[in-house]
Amino acid sequence: MEKLEARIRNHDREIEKMCNFHYQGFVDSITELLKVRGEAQKLKNQVTDTNRKLQNEGKEVTMEELKQCRLQQRNISATVDKLTLCLPVLEMYSKLREQMKSKRHYPALKTLEHLEHTYLPQVSHYRFCKIMVDNIPKLREEIKEVSMSDLKDFLESIRKHSDKIGETAMKQVRTRSVWRRGSCSGRSFTVTLSLFNAKAVKASQQLEGENVPGAQDLVDFSPVYRCLHIYSVLGARETFENYYRKQRRKQARLVLQPPSNMHETLDGYRKYFNQIVGFFVVEDHILHTTQGLVNRAYIDELWEMALSKTIAALRTHSSYCSDPSLVLDLKNLIVLFADTLQGYGFPVNQLFDMLLEIQDQYSETLLKKWTGVFRNILDSDNYSPIPVTNEEMYKKIVGQFPFQDAELEKQPFPKKFPFSEFVPKVYNQIKEFIYACLKFSEDLHLSSTEVDDMIRKSTNLLLTRTLSNCLQNVIKRKNVGLTELVQIIINTTHLEKSCKFLEEFITNITNVLPETVHTTKLYGTTTFKDARHAAEEEIYTNLNQKIDQFLQLADYDWMAMEPGSKASDYLVDLIGFLRSTFAVFTHLPVRAHGHLTVLLKVMVAQASWSAFYPLFFPTEFARSGPVPGFQGDTLQLAFIDLRQLLDLFIQWDWSTYLADYGQPTCKYLRVNPTTALVLLENPILLCFNNVFAQFRKNERDKQKLIDTVAKQLRSLINSHHS
Repeated sequence: MEKLEARIRNHDREIEKMCNFHYQGFVDSITELLKVRGEAQKLKNQVTDTNRKLQNEGKEVTMEELKQCRLQQRNISATVDKLTLCLPVLEMYSKLREQMKSKRHYPALKTLEHLEHTYLPQVSHYRFCKIMVDNIPKLREEIKEVSMSDLKDFLESIRKHSDKIGETAMKQVRTRSVWRRGSCSGRSFTVTLSLFNAKAVKASQQLEGENVPGAQDLVDFSPVYRCLHIYSVLGARETFENYYRKQRRKQARLVLQPPSNMHETLDGYRKYFNQIVGFFVVEDHILHTTQGLVNRAYIDELWEMALSKTIAALRTHSSYCSDPSLVLDLKNLIVLFADTLQGYGFPVNQLFDMLLEIQDQYSETLLKKWTGVFRNILDSDNYSPIPVTNEEMYKKIVGQFPFQDAELEKQPFPKKFPFSEFVPKVYNQIKEFIYACLKFSEDLHLSSTEVDDMIRKSTNLLLTRTLSNCLQNVIKRKNVGLTELVQIIINTTHLEKSCKFLEEFITNITNVLPETVHTTKLYGTTTFKDARHAAEEEIYTNLNQKIDQFLQLADYDWMAMEPGSKASDYLVDLIGFLRSTFAVFTHLPVRAHGHLTVLLKVMVAQASWSAFYPLFFPTEFARSGPVPGFQGDTLQLAFIDLRQLLDLFIQWDWSTYLADYGQPTCKYLRVNPTTALVLLENPILLCFNNVFAQFRKNERDKQKLIDTVAKQLRSLINSHHS
């Protein structure tokens, strides 16, 4: 009980503490409650007063007015509900107009579709809704027309930007090609004419690192995408595809039509190629970014048409090119054009085949150019051996032309090369021609054997046609002298010897050994031999003309009955001329016997036996050795025909001649029976009775003897012809 009482006391104390803690709050709450009671009384009084006033005022309102107010309230509520239902339709229509105004046609079409199928059915019984429904086809058609207008603007845009697009694409390919060529310069195939230097490679590396814009960066393709989506949504995708392809075909024909003056400059060809490349780059982009707008078959058809028209245009316009530099630049441009389109998957084999045709034209333009080069060299040459005064000049000439002569090297300075300046110049120009041919073969995907064959064939044309004609023209000039002709013979001899070095030169740059099957041989040896023979013939012709002049101008009595005690003055002058002329023939063969026919014709025209006597002097002249260094009696053999003919008539040894004719041991082997018959039948000889007296004193019938010999000569001639 004590514990219970203690616990009670503890609880009492806690209760007292709690009451003390909440006492002030309780007092404040009671105070506030008293205040609220006063305010509540005031509010009650106001409500009572307001009710009283309202009751007093309501006594004047009729029941009819109250109904009307309730009806208005109901109508307003219904109107609000209907407007709430129509408001989204109006908002969607406003959004549609805004989208069309901002040319967001595809979203506008989506909005129109949403409006038609979602919102308008909810308010279909309203008149304005019917107006909207009737206007929807017009809106669709308007969207189609506007999107088609954007497509036309796009087509016009890519027509204008095709040039830039193509230029950019070809620039990218050229940059990669130069970079690849620079990194692969150590390949075994050594067609490595300084086609690019370190500066060009460095520049290409810089270009490689640049962000070169593509077709999508130069042209906005969004109109074609939007138009495609719009027509797809409207169910007219096929119409759109047909229209697009038709318009692009028209543009392709315009692009493929070259300007009439395209052949005049390289820029004309470049712009033409840029437009074609730009056209197909755009089509390739459309192919890979749309589904079915264009397909591979359509693009292949366009490319086939473009390829045929491009090749035809190039064949036509390239035929007007007469500058080999322009043809070479055109070839490089065609290669770049082909490589660019090949990178987009287009077959370009026909372009490379056409380049082989242009290679023939390039060779022709080179030959025309080198015709002028050779003419200038031959016209400006002094046709004198090249003098050198020091070792430096000597090494310079030897470095230009492969010449080795141990005896010349041992001679002290100053000394002379045997050939004139046109020899090293012509040799170096032939090498330059080979380099020019080699430039064309680059990037044509040809094997080294094909390159070697192409170079050799072109070089053969240069030698056998161009250089040969130039040499022949120089040789046939009216004012060319014997000294110049002799120097030409010496020069062509050395050029002939240099042909093997040209063979080695071509082998070194193509790595095709001369022993390879089907390797074309150079015809330089034949060319220079023909030129040398022509020069020799010209020398003999000029020499004969000079001798003719001596014979025509000489005042000599061909009808004298008795020979004089000495040679006539004309013959002495003639031998003096021959002696001075043959002094320049030290290195040349002599064929003076070619003038025999001229002498015989003179004798036939007017002759007596006394005229034969001076003709012994040419044989004496031959024995005197007028050509230094000539071997043995070679020069005397040139006059053996004349000597045997004179011996036959002087000795009147017809029996021996007729009996031994045709035998190798015949005494008069070089006497032609036709020539002997002509002389024998000369009527002038019959006028001199003492002509035969000293040889045939016992013969009475001279005419009968002559007729008998003539008859036998005719028999020999007839048997020989039969």
